[in-house]
Amino acid sequence: MATITAADVNKLRTITGAGMMDCKKALVESDGDFDLAIENLRKKGQKVAANRSDRESTEGAAIAVVNADKTAGVVITLNCETDFVGMNENFVKMATEMANLALNFNTKEEFLAADFNGITVAEKLIEQTGVIGEKLEIRTFEKLEGAFIGSYIHSGNKIATLVSLSAVVADGDEAARNIAMQAAAMNPIALNEAGVDSETIAKEIEIAKDLLRQEGKPEAMLDSISKGKLARFFKDNTLVNQDYIKDSKLSVANYIKSVDANLTVTGFKRAALG
Repeated sequence: MATITAADVNKLRTITGAGMMDCKKALVESDGDFDLAIENLRKKGQKVAANRSDRESTEGAAIAVVNADKTAGVVITLNCETDFVGMNENFVKMATEMANLALNFNTKEEFLAADFNGITVAEKLIEQTGVIGEKLEIRTFEKLEGAFIGSYIHSGNKIATLVSLSAVVADGDEAARNIAMQAAAMNPIALNEAGVDSETIAKEIEIAKDLLRQEGKPEAMLDSISKGKLARFFKDNTLVNQDYIKDSKLSVANYIKSVDANLTVTGFKRAALG
């Protein structure tokens, strides 16, 4: 029987993040074999994950990161079950490390299969499910590329956004962050009118017509009036047409033009918990 020291337990805890008693038990069961102890802890994680597979994981951390030359960014949510875990410093640190790794991949599937300190991201989620005792998952993975990418993370890591601009300009950092903040606060459904799907447009037109009928408007007038209602829908729900939150006299498009006459917003991504 191998002698298990406090230093051995602490070493395994540092490697896996598991609790002290779990680490000691794993080392005792493996007769001091670290690799076997780690494997056993991961198996425990798989058991916990299976038991909690039907749980809701609506808390966690939303993280947005941008690469060094600001031409690509990724936004992810690492979801858990409780706000207590989601606000934990080590949990947020892990989410940020995963987001930085995610920058190297184009799909969620590639990212989950990627190496994360010796195991895949997917395996790390299972391992930490065993450590933390809550269901963990990457709920959102969105990547954005462009001439210039900016990001914003709302206080408490509840919402994270990315915005792409058409060019690198003076004050581009501030402008991109301002628009990313706009996307976080106002939750647009699309960048502009062209980004709204035809089904949504048809639904909004029908809703507008039903309301107009209830108001007693003549059937012959419904098409023309509903077009005005649709224009208002686009203004409220598409990013570049929204009132700019820092100056409601400007639309987002006009604000960007005030930064540089040739500058445009070319895309955005938004991730939120819940």
